[in-house]
Amino acid sequence: METIIMCGGKGTRLREETVIKPKPMVEIGGRPILWHIMSIYSRFGFRDFILPLGYKGEMIKSYFRDYQSLNSDFTVNLKSGDLTLHHSHMEDWTVTLCDTGENTLKGGRLKRAAKYVKGDRFMVTYGDGLADIDLNKLLDFHLKSGSIGTFTGVRMPSRFGTVRADDQGRILSWEEKPILDEYINCGFFVFEKKFLDYLSEDENCDLEREPLQALAREGQLSMYPHPGQWQCMDTLRDSLRLNELWDRGEAFWT
Repeated sequence: METIIMCGGKGTRLREETVIKPKPMVEIGGRPILWHIMSIYSRFGFRDFILPLGYKGEMIKSYFRDYQSLNSDFTVNLKSGDLTLHHSHMEDWTVTLCDTGENTLKGGRLKRAAKYVKGDRFMVTYGDGLADIDLNKLLDFHLKSGSIGTFTGVRMPSRFGTVRADDQGRILSWEEKPILDEYINCGFFVFEKKFLDYLSEDENCDLEREPLQALAREGQLSMYPHPGQWQCMDTLRDSLRLNELWDRGEAFWT
C-alpha cells in the first residue's frame, strides 16, 4: 500500500526556516521531519512512498538522490569519480518523487500524483505532523467502517486557560489550557482508490474543502480517534519544541 506525504506547501508560518528550504526538510535532531514521518510508517511495514512536490521540491529530490552518500561514510576516487560506500544501515524504502506545481493545493497535488498509486487503497498524511499512532489499528478501523475515507482525529489543548464565572463575576472554575472536547483533523488518512474520483488536477482543488466535504455529506467519511500524542510543526516555536523533545529522549513519535 502506497503512502502519499504532502510535500508541496510553502510553510509561510515557519518563514524563519522555509525561506531557504521546504517545510518537510526542516530538521529534528539532524534529520528532516519528512524522514521522521516516513519512519513512523516504515515501522508498521508501509515503505512505499509517493511525495508530491511543489515549493523548493528540488531540495527534496536532491536529498533522496544523494541519500546513500549523505548517510554513509564513503571513499571517492577523484580521477575516475568512482564512489565506494562503506557499511551503513539503509532504510528499505521506495520513494517516488513527482512535481505537482508550485501553487497547487493539496487536492490537486493528490490527483496529479495518483498515477503512481497501484493498489485498491492508499494512505495520505501531511508533511509536518508527527504522532505515536498505531497505523495497523487505523487501517483496521478504516476497513471495518466501510467508508471511502478515514482521517485521524485528535483532541487538542486550548491555547489559553479558561474560567467560568457567575452573574456577579465570582469565579466558579479556573482551568489552565484544558483539553478541548472537539476533534481536529491531524492527517493520517486512509482512502479507497475511488476517492480519486472526487478530486481534480486543477491547482485550486483543495483536499479539505469540496472533496472531504462531499464524502462527509454522503456518509462516506469516518474518523479514527487517536488517543495518544500528536504535534505539528507549524511555527518556529513548534520546531524548537520538537527538537527539545528529541534532545531529551522524549520523542513520542519514535
